[in-house]
Amino acid sequence: MEFKTVLEAFEFTSMGPPSLAEAYVNRDTGEYFIVTDFCDSEQLPDDLDSDKYIVLPNKNELDLGKRLVLRFAIEYLDQDYEEVEFIFQKKGAYSRFKALLERKSLLEKWYEYESQAQEQALREWCQDVGLEVNG
Repeated sequence: MEFKTVLEAFEFTSMGPPSLAEAYVNRDTGEYFIVTDFCDSEQLPDDLDSDKYIVLPNKNELDLGKRLVLRFAIEYLDQDYEEVEFIFQKKGAYSRFKALLERKSLLEKWYEYESQAQEQALREWCQDVGLEVNG
C-alpha cells in the first residue's frame, strides 16, 4: 500500500478533534474509509470491524499535538517558550501559536517541522503494527 494513502487518511482525521473521525485502512488493498457521526453507514463495508482493517491513530496518539509544539518551541522559540506554554493552557491555542510564529517569521518552519514529525511518527506506527507501506 502507498504511504501517501495512509498519510492522506491520517491528515483528514487529524483536522478536527480526536473523536470526530476515524480512518479504517484495508490492510490488503490500502483502501480507506472515514467514519464520522455524519457518514452514511450503508456505504461502509460490513466487515469494517474485522482484522482486515486497522484504525489509524490520531495525531495526539502519536505525540503530534501539544508535545510537538513544545519541542518546536524549545528548538526555535527558546526566548518565547513560556509564552508558548501559556498559549496552550487555553482554547484556541493553535491560532494564537500561529500568530506568534507569523510575528517571528517561523510559520513556514513550523509547517515543515510538523510535516516531517508527522511523516516519521506515522511511518514508525505503520512499522509497529505491521502495515507495509511503499513510498
